[in-house]
Amino acid sequence: MNACLLIPCFDHGAALPGVLDGAAGLRLPCIVVDDGSGPETQAVLRELATRVPWLRVERRDRNGGKGAALKTGYRLAASLGYSHALQVDADGQHDPEALPHLLEAAREAPEALILGAPILEGAPPLRRYGRLISCVWAWIETCSLEIRDPLCGLRCIPLAATLRVLERSRCGDRMDFDPELAVRLVWQGVAVVNVPARVRYPEGGVSHFDVWRDNVRISWLHARLFCGMLVRAPRIVMRRWSRRGLPPGQGAAP
Repeated sequence: MNACLLIPCFDHGAALPGVLDGAAGLRLPCIVVDDGSGPETQAVLRELATRVPWLRVERRDRNGGKGAALKTGYRLAASLGYSHALQVDADGQHDPEALPHLLEAAREAPEALILGAPILEGAPPLRRYGRLISCVWAWIETCSLEIRDPLCGLRCIPLAATLRVLERSRCGDRMDFDPELAVRLVWQGVAVVNVPARVRYPEGGVSHFDVWRDNVRISWLHARLFCGMLVRAPRIVMRRWSRRGLPPGQGAAP
């Protein structure tokens, strides 16, 4: 296992140094994908690149969305020889104390998708409700309860399996990317390990989640994934039973 830290960034110059400080103890090389940030964040990134020897900044000229930035990061990480990307958001919401636990889970199950299972602190009620809806849809779409939270951006990605998904499917470029990738990896037979992690909503934090547009994107995504599940359901269920070593009809319901 050869892992790197991957951080998508768009105008998070104020929070990013704290995120890097929190991850420094991992002693992992870090790729920050600058998704078309403005001059202030660009200046912060230049300063960080000069004083943090384990940091590489990859600049995208135009803002394409979180999904687009992550796709760039995954492909770059794989081309540099990394097998896994420990993904964390740049806004400081993710507790850095969870990072070693995700990394250890990936070492124990290198073929699996390691997902942060959020322990929400100070989350607005609308955010909690939206997460619950996405969770229910992910459970339906995967015919399982494997994905505890499809929206959490704190995760450790097996790059080979992820790039195969990206070759076969045109995943969304914005906030719909994280849930789509998780569901499609499960469809490909990738196991999921959920690791509890605190998620904070600090005052004054910068969020680029557009309540109207991104909720419409995510709703349309789940409609498409539901249709895809109907086609794949027999294979998904059979795969789950074979993983348990039981023929269909025996044991607990999947």
